[in-house]
Amino acid sequence: MSTYRLHPIDETSRARLAEQGLTLSLVDGLDDSESGVARYDAWTQADGRGFYLDRAADDALAFHRAGVGDRRTTGVWDDATPATLEPVATINSWPTELSVPGGRTTTGWAISSVTVAPTHTRRGIARSLLEAELRTASALGAPVAILTVSESTLYGRYGFGPAVLATDWVIESRRARPLRRRTEAGRVEFISLKDFRSEVAALHERVRAERPGEIAVWASRWDQIAGLAPAQEAEAKKLRAVRYLDADGVVQGVVIYTVSGGEQDFTEHRVDVKYLLDATPAASAALWGFVVELDLVREVTARLRSVDEPLRWMLADFRAAKVSTIEHEYVRVLDVVAAFEARGYSAAGSLAFEVTDPHGFADGTWLVEADAAGTATVRAVDEAPAGVPLLSLGVPELSSLYLGGVSAATLAAAGRVHERTPGDAVAADALLRSPVPPHLSVWY
Repeated sequence: MSTYRLHPIDETSRARLAEQGLTLSLVDGLDDSESGVARYDAWTQADGRGFYLDRAADDALAFHRAGVGDRRTTGVWDDATPATLEPVATINSWPTELSVPGGRTTTGWAISSVTVAPTHTRRGIARSLLEAELRTASALGAPVAILTVSESTLYGRYGFGPAVLATDWVIESRRARPLRRRTEAGRVEFISLKDFRSEVAALHERVRAERPGEIAVWASRWDQIAGLAPAQEAEAKKLRAVRYLDADGVVQGVVIYTVSGGEQDFTEHRVDVKYLLDATPAASAALWGFVVELDLVREVTARLRSVDEPLRWMLADFRAAKVSTIEHEYVRVLDVVAAFEARGYSAAGSLAFEVTDPHGFADGTWLVEADAAGTATVRAVDEAPAGVPLLSLGVPELSSLYLGGVSAATLAAAGRVHERTPGDAVAADALLRSPVPPHLSVWY
């Protein structure tokens, strides 16, 4: 997959768009010629326009090129305005390690920067872009495609299903403290933003394989989280970073946050946790204890937390936190055999899927046979063997089940999955559910 960046453009989508006078083309983010840089920078400006961002200054454009210019970058141009460098639609993609149940990883075809200019909507451009990505990912051997979304209604038609949920928190500090938490022989201490940047990246690399849904985060994303990217000077002045070291002096957790408010009443500050990562329960307890128990603070907010965050059970008052759940990461199974053989299983047993996939990638009947070690063999069959639990479902539902955080029994109760025999969905959950709830701590 090393040639993925410049793999030939998808011919089906190219021809479909050409019928409308639109050109689908790759942009080489590593082309450092004057024209190459100008073309990539124009693509970046169009991408930002799609998300209502300010136009990027030169230093921000250079940061973007250096950070993600090695991705497969695609745009659509309107032939009616050939002199315009900015495309009317954008998308980029890259292969990344995706953590799956059992402490394992597989290759996920990550998709980002999906935009269509408001001047060109309702013309099937997004469809052409996304179907091109699926065909390209399949041709390159990616078992699954993955993305995070700004609008949740768009991607089911392409076979994506929500597989990782996340929670956003608003905590009333005075009701929440003191936290009922474990105490161990560690310590918390302030660190510089640069030290946070290096330590959070190293810590994430240590723990991500054990957390289904996480991906290999790229370097410039850590720069942004740490407030070290261009145009973040004002934000960086407000950021504070803390680490937790265990009794042996090993970094086991980090948090970065801002403090605001208090203008009218100095006891009414608000803490906004920008990112908190822990490797151990002790680190989690210590860092949450630090931010929730800060003096002169009325409210603590945090986003993209796990659906099974231990913090809930540390609060002095269970109702001190308002927690909302969102769907965060979507998965699209492309190769059923490769995808389901890559992940681990919670029990030995067999399970069959009868999958409907209008795009064809996952269509068919598939038999999963897992052993006591949590390893499975998967194969296509003409029909599911008698006595084997069988689920009939669409590829979005199959994709939602993939990381082990969505219950087959719940989908069956919702009418999204159909059992051959009552109890088949419960049997499926016994194999598929992950003991570690899937979690993704970043956007991409």
